[in-house]
Amino acid sequence: MFRGLLISLIVLAAGRELFADEPAPKSRKRPEVGYYPTTQDVVEKMLDLAKVTKKDHVCDLGCGDGRFIVTAARKYGCRATGYELDPKLVARGQAQIREAKLEKLARIIDQDIFTVDVSDITVMMLFLLPDMNKKLIPQLQKMAPGSRIITHEFDIPGIQPDQELTWISQGDNSEHLLFVYTLPLKPMKPASDSK
Repeated sequence: MFRGLLISLIVLAAGRELFADEPAPKSRKRPEVGYYPTTQDVVEKMLDLAKVTKKDHVCDLGCGDGRFIVTAARKYGCRATGYELDPKLVARGQAQIREAKLEKLARIIDQDIFTVDVSDITVMMLFLLPDMNKKLIPQLQKMAPGSRIITHEFDIPGIQPDQELTWISQGDNSEHLLFVYTLPLKPMKPASDSK
């Protein structure tokens, strides 16, 4: 039940900033999805599924307050970069990075996720709607072979995951769908003909 409510909230929030006090200026692109924070245990589970090491460069497109970025840099000592359009969330994330003294490893950049060069990213975290995940495919395909992508709640349409699992978070006591992909991305296998 909670999962259905979560998905409804995410879809309703698409194109809106849930925590904005005033509309974004017309000249500034607005986020295409609202901010819904991932519980910390799901963050850690996703990073674990990606088998992050110190050599990785972790990225979160639409990073919100930067919890994936801070956790990856703190726990694994790797480089971590987040991209976010909501200025309040960018400021909050940057403050958390400074507080944790992770400025040499972690950063959050105010940039449209569809303009990001991800060719040097080895681990990608996504909590976006399916149409956004699909729109990102041309960018994601530029990641090096062996790079990993982990999506939360929504798959990448048309792409075959290496692993799909349902995981129960202790943070919100609900089920979360997690999808694991490895580069190069593989097209979805056609449904077998039952005739």
